[in-house]
Amino acid sequence: MTLTKLDATTGTLLVAGRRVFPLGLSDPPPVDGTAPNGKPAWAEIAGAGANFARNYTVWTSARAAEQLIALGQELDAAVQHGMQLWVALAGLDHNLARQSLLDRIVNTIKPHPGLGVWKGADEPAHGHVPVAGLVAVRRHLKTLDPDHPLAIIEAPRAPAPAPSKPDRPLTVAAVKPYAAACDIHGVDIYPVSKPPGRHAGGPPVNTDISVVGDVTRILARATARKAIWTTLQIAWSGVLPPHPLVFPTLQQARFMAYDAIVAGARGLFFFGGQLEEAMSPEDRRRGWNWRYWNRVQRPLLRELSDPPHTAALTAPLAPNQVAADAADVAVSTRLDDGFLYVIAARRSPTAQGTVRFTGVPAGVAGGTVLAHPGGNPARPITVSRGAFTDPAPFAPHNARVYRFPTDN
Repeated sequence: MTLTKLDATTGTLLVAGRRVFPLGLSDPPPVDGTAPNGKPAWAEIAGAGANFARNYTVWTSARAAEQLIALGQELDAAVQHGMQLWVALAGLDHNLARQSLLDRIVNTIKPHPGLGVWKGADEPAHGHVPVAGLVAVRRHLKTLDPDHPLAIIEAPRAPAPAPSKPDRPLTVAAVKPYAAACDIHGVDIYPVSKPPGRHAGGPPVNTDISVVGDVTRILARATARKAIWTTLQIAWSGVLPPHPLVFPTLQQARFMAYDAIVAGARGLFFFGGQLEEAMSPEDRRRGWNWRYWNRVQRPLLRELSDPPHTAALTAPLAPNQVAADAADVAVSTRLDDGFLYVIAARRSPTAQGTVRFTGVPAGVAGGTVLAHPGGNPARPITVSRGAFTDPAPFAPHNARVYRFPTDN
């Protein structure tokens, strides 16, 4: 068994005591598949930085034995490639009506070192799932397995007040009751569509891709604990036929990742690589959207998972936050192990220009903008009197990570 818990002060996942920023695929390529470059599929995704994969099994008594065998194969593969699984309890997660099957599944899986986190009910607030049943499942799960947390992901819309009424914009009040039913609370949001923003409900909701940060902040405000995960888009039903098929570009995917991180996400999952309707004919034969992987997902994960970025993403928030002189630039300031990290995301789709940051602690003289895809190598930054101006213009929907040594 690998003990997985949460750092209560940051919401960061601790795997065998090591801080981990989950970068997961939901769902991953077939465990026995092969990437176009000839590598085993899971070796390819792990080599690019994926450290989690979701297993979404809808459990039934009649098929439980074969379902456990299939899950066991994925758990073994996860361990082989240095990953863990986020394992759904679908069919067992709304209440304790099927407690005996829940007990069987949990007791069988929990000793496996490939298990990282349990997945509870999917989008329960939007689905009007009674909170009491979910809380009962969580409490019972803790008696069976206190060593792995439970995550619940909400929809980006609040439920309609009546069947004949449209969904409402997501609110703190809609999801706050469900914080008691999980250890990790999150949201899924897929805003790249035609027209834009359909997943969040469209106007009056923000239809720009910065809606990612909006809904992540709502979950953070609704949840007293700091463990927040955001699930981002590869593809979803709103871009499958008969809708126009559209994917996030690398710039969009990168911005949405950092927008969620600055808003409080301590883990990211990417949904839709398994949807056949979004695949090329060749990818259908391989069972996963490798075309999108090579164009967008792989370079993004390589950036987010490299050592300096991982240190920034898992670091605790600094006591004092650095501020930007542009209202559309959101900032998260972290401090750990002799480094100050400033993560900044320009949320406007149109604003651009240089940005000045203030509030850097005294004694910090300079640092580095970390490298990122698109021909952006690491470069130096000078700090003067607690402030710095990045000489490179900050484009719309751009993000940067600054690292400053604090022990000069």
